[in-house]
Amino acid sequence: MNPIFDLKEFISQSITERRESLLKKDLETFHQQLDDALTGKSCLVIGGAGTIGTSYIMALLKFRIEKLIVIDINENGLTELIRNIRSSDDVIVPEIIKTYPVNFGDRVFEKIFNHEGPFDVVANFAAHKHVRSEKDSFSIEAMIDNNVFKANQLLELLKKKPPQHFFCVSTDKAANPVNIMGASKKLMEDVILSYADAIPIKTARFANVAFSNGSLLFGFLERISRKQPLSCPLGIKRFFVSPEESGQICLIASILGESGDIFFPKLDMEKDLVSFSDIALAFIKALGYEPDICSSEGEAIEKAKHLSKDSTSYPVYFFDSDTSGEKPYEEFYTDSEELDLQLFSNLGVIKKAPQLKTKDIQSIIKNLTDKFESQNLVDKSEIVLILKEYLPNFDHIEKGKGLDQRM
Repeated sequence: MNPIFDLKEFISQSITERRESLLKKDLETFHQQLDDALTGKSCLVIGGAGTIGTSYIMALLKFRIEKLIVIDINENGLTELIRNIRSSDDVIVPEIIKTYPVNFGDRVFEKIFNHEGPFDVVANFAAHKHVRSEKDSFSIEAMIDNNVFKANQLLELLKKKPPQHFFCVSTDKAANPVNIMGASKKLMEDVILSYADAIPIKTARFANVAFSNGSLLFGFLERISRKQPLSCPLGIKRFFVSPEESGQICLIASILGESGDIFFPKLDMEKDLVSFSDIALAFIKALGYEPDICSSEGEAIEKAKHLSKDSTSYPVYFFDSDTSGEKPYEEFYTDSEELDLQLFSNLGVIKKAPQLKTKDIQSIIKNLTDKFESQNLVDKSEIVLILKEYLPNFDHIEKGKGLDQRM
């Protein structure tokens, strides 16, 4: 195994195939505007210990903000975030920086908000992001509670002390969703955009973040560290951005967007889609091994048992995708959405996205809340039907098997 593995270099060479950030030109073009908007400002980042939240903070700290408050339920992640900031030589550490390991839906969060605010910039990255989180009614309720109910609760709080900029992360899976995670994010978009007249709201749909925490590619690192086989689906291609690019997309969207804007990266269907299986093979080779392609999970596990420091090959199992909610392709916008492709070099903007009235939003939330609070156990199909009522383009793919049934 190669003792020196440069993850950033691997992402650049074998996944994005970009030697420079996708956002380099836009960051240069709008640097002064960003600097003017951020210098001396107070910023609140929710979900700041995750990959995208951390990347957003590192992008934010290229500018001289005065105060940074970070909220996340991952206490260890917050500790590592501070270590990362304090150990970096290319960021400007603000005069006030505090982290709090709390849930942004808890009462203590409101106390922190009232005590540390008002904030000029508020960015929310606290969200369920995995398709695997729709395994049953309990996981679906937790997902919708986090992605929709708590987002609505946060906006009600922000109305009392509106920031100059509010950003909430979305996903490409919100465009013509085929899984409940994507549908929950589309509903989240509708919820937050319903406040766009009261609060300057921006969001972004973007590609997979290469090696983000909990992702399939991050799992490759974990499998290697445990001498376990790699495994991934065949025929599934995705758009990818680097962690650094993910933070830069969100920074530009949060500060330079107009209220109601939905940002997305300009990526090409022909040259920018990358298959998971190709990444797996390149990853194994980058570590100094030859891929040993296995015909079953059992064979891969058995071969992994015999790995040693002298091994020259590494077991990998590829399978056909057969799990619920897996979209064979990615899209950032629908045919009915109005686009601005001129303002930024490598970012597109969905303009004038339809806004539901507040009373309609509250009706949706009440309908879902009543279903979850009923005494009867809610079936997954019932939630799908409710979501389809409000999201006509939601075409759920149900195959009776989830990602937790795969390695």
